[in-house]
Amino acid sequence: MSHALNKPVYLTSSRTMPAPLRSLVEDTSRYLKSFELFLDRSSEHQCMQSFIHNSLPDILGSIGGGRPIFNVMGVGSGGGENDLEMLAQLHMKHPHVKVNNEVVEPSSDMLHKYKVLVSKTPNLDYINFTWNKMTASEFEKHWQEKNFGKKMDFIHLIQMLYYVKDPEATVSFFRSLLDKDRKLLIILVSGEGGWATLLKTYRAALCKPEISQCVNMGDIKTFLDTKDIQYTNCVLQSHMDITECFTEGDEVGELLLDFLTEVVEFSKNAPEDLKKGVLDLLRHPDCSKEVDGRIMFNSSMEVVVVEP
Repeated sequence: MSHALNKPVYLTSSRTMPAPLRSLVEDTSRYLKSFELFLDRSSEHQCMQSFIHNSLPDILGSIGGGRPIFNVMGVGSGGGENDLEMLAQLHMKHPHVKVNNEVVEPSSDMLHKYKVLVSKTPNLDYINFTWNKMTASEFEKHWQEKNFGKKMDFIHLIQMLYYVKDPEATVSFFRSLLDKDRKLLIILVSGEGGWATLLKTYRAALCKPEISQCVNMGDIKTFLDTKDIQYTNCVLQSHMDITECFTEGDEVGELLLDFLTEVVEFSKNAPEDLKKGVLDLLRHPDCSKEVDGRIMFNSSMEVVVVEP
């Protein structure tokens, strides 16, 4: 059922933001705090685990062509938890295959965590890790300058296209690295979810122009359709308890608001009309639903598997 008739009116003119708001990614400590809270309050981790264990094996089973060595790449791999889970599934599907794994991650802290995780994880002798402390665009330049010519069997871009200047060009580049009958896996927030609604409505106030914070999977699918690129997709239904966001001064609520808007101390720094508009929209059925007295934000993700 459409809610168009009863939507509140949102102020989106430049007058809602007299001064730029500071991006949450600029405050590493607060970002990590809010991110950990998000993981605790949302079902995203469980959704990812379910996808990796139940759906990904069939995708991985279709690659390789019987070759003894696979080339795998993770872009924006963070601390490596998802990467190692996916590599374990790959190993179960292709137990006799060796893996060259390219890790692309700009954060020194995250890369260190990934390396520590590898050192503590048994039975990874079949994997050769190459560490690239780079952004996706830096890696693209590095790859082209070195003219490696190497093709990939499996590349994954998980929740990272928000941090590039041109998501479509980024997808095109990594797709160009695929060997025949291989796969590019992309995971982003759903174009039908709460984040897409929030960031479309307040793009001018909340999104940094130099990166693509507001991109969602709807944008990527439109691009793929325009280029007639073949893909399959599925939605990972996820939710996040944001009830405390509506209690003024609540520390948990303020951190969650920061994560939702990607603004440092949003409740303190946002103009009153912007703050009111965002809170009204977060409660609206286009973003959330009430379950047993709790406000559950639709944080669903979408998976796209792209062909070469």
